[in-house]
Amino acid sequence: MAAATTVTGLAAAGVLSGAGTAAAEGTPQRQGGATATINGLKTYGEAVIHGDGGDQRVSAGLFEMSVDGGGTLQTYCVDLHNPTQRDARYQETAWSGTSLGTNKGAGRIRWILQHSYPQVNDLAALARRAGTRGLTEQDAAAGTQVAIWRYSDGAEVDAVDPQAEKLADYLEKNARGISEPQASLTLDPPAVSGRPGDLLGPVTVHTNAGAVTVSPPAGAAAAGVRITDKTGKGITSAKNGTRLYFDVPADAADGTAELTVQASTTVPVGRAFASESRSQTQVLAGSSESTVSASVTAGWAAEGAVAAVSARKNCAEGGVDIVVADKGDKPFTFELMGVEHTIPAGASRTVTVPLQEDQAYDFTITGPHGFSHRFTGVMDCRTQGAVTTETAQLRSEPSPATVGAVTADTTDLAATGGSAITPLIAGVAIGLVVIGGTVLVVLRRKETTPGA
Repeated sequence: MAAATTVTGLAAAGVLSGAGTAAAEGTPQRQGGATATINGLKTYGEAVIHGDGGDQRVSAGLFEMSVDGGGTLQTYCVDLHNPTQRDARYQETAWSGTSLGTNKGAGRIRWILQHSYPQVNDLAALARRAGTRGLTEQDAAAGTQVAIWRYSDGAEVDAVDPQAEKLADYLEKNARGISEPQASLTLDPPAVSGRPGDLLGPVTVHTNAGAVTVSPPAGAAAAGVRITDKTGKGITSAKNGTRLYFDVPADAADGTAELTVQASTTVPVGRAFASESRSQTQVLAGSSESTVSASVTAGWAAEGAVAAVSARKNCAEGGVDIVVADKGDKPFTFELMGVEHTIPAGASRTVTVPLQEDQAYDFTITGPHGFSHRFTGVMDCRTQGAVTTETAQLRSEPSPATVGAVTADTTDLAATGGSAITPLIAGVAIGLVVIGGTVLVVLRRKETTPGA
């Protein structure tokens, strides 16, 4: 379960409370990090996309986001052929949950972000490096976005302004691969389970913040449950690498609890931000001090199976991984989309549900004693999907806007796509993939010992 971090779009963790009890439904749990609302395209110029349908002018530049709890983010788009929706909510996401996860140029995109505007805000120095006469903020933003699109989407795109185009060419030519940045804050794994009287965990904190606040666990059954280190000493503050445990009283009734940790930090440049509304995927160019948080669910039972369930989007495999670990003394059997799976006591396994690009999914894991947990989202792993799902926030036929026409008051904040590039199919509601009446589920066995 070491890699079982959750991804935006998933109601991602649940715990089976054990024999003789009904399991909690599981509160929606995100991957962790920053959650933000997009405010619009704030600093931008013009670009021309060359395609089979002809040339198309679009706005290109920096977006701004407001972080829940405080803070501001600046981002560029890495999803040229999809619109950005007004007031879309975004979640900090690992590259593996976006198109960057399978993009060989993702590391070069991060290099561009680190070596251009706004990270380099000395525009005179940036202009000298690019061999231009000078750069305005609009030129710098447009040139940077164009260079990113050439790697993120493989697009044939040029900046309209000659100085911005020189910057784009300089950045594209000099970009070098850099590894994915660390998450601002995550907890791994996102769900744990065990017996009352034991320490449930460990849950490892991953963060770039200097200090993380550990709040008391919440939930109807959380009375008497403490968060400790491996020696049983209570913890109220943590840092990167800290291992947390749920100390559950031996006489506690079967139940579940949720732990939330929070910090204030600058989100690392290059972190991806994805939206459940099919709004354009973004990549971070700059961050103020911002509020970040993450959660983990714990469950315990005195006897029988006691399983922890989590989910993650797996773009490399083209599906959603359901990770199930049984810390009990009996096998845990659950049903997923008509297929029954049994996890031996003390083992963990990953079930991958294959999905098509742009496919909306909504499925529920059911098990004994009333266990039920639901997972929902949209499979959004490519920069140019075959279809578009219709939601309250998504217009099916965005049209390109000329420079100056893109404002925070429009439905599509960034007009970086349209019928001239990507004909979008409107009003399509995508169900789950059915092959011969049975869903294909790929089972990867990952067995661990009870003490693992």
